[in-house]
Amino acid sequence: MGNLSKILAFKIALTVAVWCIPLLLFPTTWLLALGFPVPEPQLFLRLLGMAYTALVVGYGFGLRAASRGAYPAGVVWVGIVSNGGACVMLAIGAAFGVWAAWGTIAQAIMWGSLLGTAAITAALVRFGPCR
Repeated sequence: MGNLSKILAFKIALTVAVWCIPLLLFPTTWLLALGFPVPEPQLFLRLLGMAYTALVVGYGFGLRAASRGAYPAGVVWVGIVSNGGACVMLAIGAAFGVWAAWGTIAQAIMWGSLLGTAAITAALVRFGPCR
């Protein structure tokens, strides 16, 4: 498995575990127990989870192409924009203390997401357009 395939596989696993499953399937009580505020209506959380799931489907097609030796340019650029944009938004949120009053686990997830999106963006740029 090449570097780009490894990055896409990591991104898929991380997105499903940290964002898709919790946003789509966790009951409100679990999200609150993790220290996250839960917006009303909760439909927005579920829609966000579905949007992340759609990205995972795209990454899956990119992983399949990369594993076969093709360069999935569109998927790489979607990943760069998605992760890069999320990284910027998370950095702004961190700078303004958006999650400073959240629970410890929720804060750890947000900081991990900030670092993860930065690393994924850098890796996609390195092994994508800068390959």
